[in-house]
Amino acid sequence: MTQLRPRGLTQFETERFYDSFGIRQDKAGYYEDVTLAGLMRFAGFEAATSIVEFGCGTGRFAEEMLCLNNASYWGCDVSTTMIELSRKRLVQFAERVTLVKSSGDVSLPLPDDSADRFVSNYVLDILSIEEIESVLCEANRILKPDGLLCLTGLTFGKGLFSKAWTAFWNLRFDLNPKWVGGCRPVALREFLVGWELVQHDVVTARGISSEVVVARKR
Repeated sequence: MTQLRPRGLTQFETERFYDSFGIRQDKAGYYEDVTLAGLMRFAGFEAATSIVEFGCGTGRFAEEMLCLNNASYWGCDVSTTMIELSRKRLVQFAERVTLVKSSGDVSLPLPDDSADRFVSNYVLDILSIEEIESVLCEANRILKPDGLLCLTGLTFGKGLFSKAWTAFWNLRFDLNPKWVGGCRPVALREFLVGWELVQHDVVTARGISSEVVVARKR
């Protein structure tokens, strides 16, 4: 497995950071938007009937998904601020939306085989190896037999400039993980043992490389 730095922020530090960061999270669109557009292209959200999002953030991606279908949506986040931002943003879909403030436990209070999309954007790159594996186990449990796992996150650069930017990002992480919100590059594909890969791309925007993963449980 590609070398992965340990989790940089504790659960409490992560919660406090994103409570204070709030709506500024959307400014990460300068590198996230092209990646999320790729996920939107390959995940077939138009056909979704039930969506689970692990880490709803400001609700920006949820809004895009719910405009495409009549799906029910369940989202969680460790940040009270993010939950409130999502609640305001998704008010037009109120009867279809459930938002839950997470305690940080990766076990979700959802039935087996209950969702056809499990989404997590730029969250697994904050977690430890064990937490990433646990989230994927939960996704496998929650997804219906034909359901899709839909992930994005920071990954290791390809090409000279992107590799240099990855090294710079890792340096900032090592000096103070709060400078990068606790995020560091992760090779998500390496965690997909037992999943059937449907789509995998590495997208680079302004030197920052991100992974797009769509997979189906075997």
